[in-house]
Amino acid sequence: MNAATIVALVVRYGLVMLFLPFSALDKVLGFGHGVRQAQQVFSPRPLAAAVLLVGLAIEVVCTLGVVTGIADRASALVIAGYCAATALLYKRFWAQGDFWSNPDGKGRTLFWDFLKNLSLGAGFLLIVVGTDGRGLAPFLDAPFASSYPYRSTP
Repeated sequence: MNAATIVALVVRYGLVMLFLPFSALDKVLGFGHGVRQAQQVFSPRPLAAAVLLVGLAIEVVCTLGVVTGIADRASALVIAGYCAATALLYKRFWAQGDFWSNPDGKGRTLFWDFLKNLSLGAGFLLIVVGTDGRGLAPFLDAPFASSYPYRSTP
């Protein structure tokens, strides 16, 4: 294993470590709390539980895809969408009413969390489009293929 491979692995794990193990484990150990939180957006309890389970599946399956390189572009795209969706659904800074009036208010706190979610999603989009200048072409040609992040280059 060369240095570039180790760096790629560390960077990819750095992107996903929020989800696996931390957020996924939190959903498992605090399922009832997670369902109550989801009910703030999805009011019927069964729907909130289903949404939470979908989130758990994304956090486990897609993060493993990103780290292992198996369907990593598709996995990264799903996680990027997940980051954007959770920002819009759960980090509603505009709905607090105190964004401009209180620098220590909930609106400002949620604003920074909103931006962090979007920024993390943008990091996953880098896996989708790559940094080699080919853009979306490799993803569109074979969306479920690996980007071979750990392949040694001569």
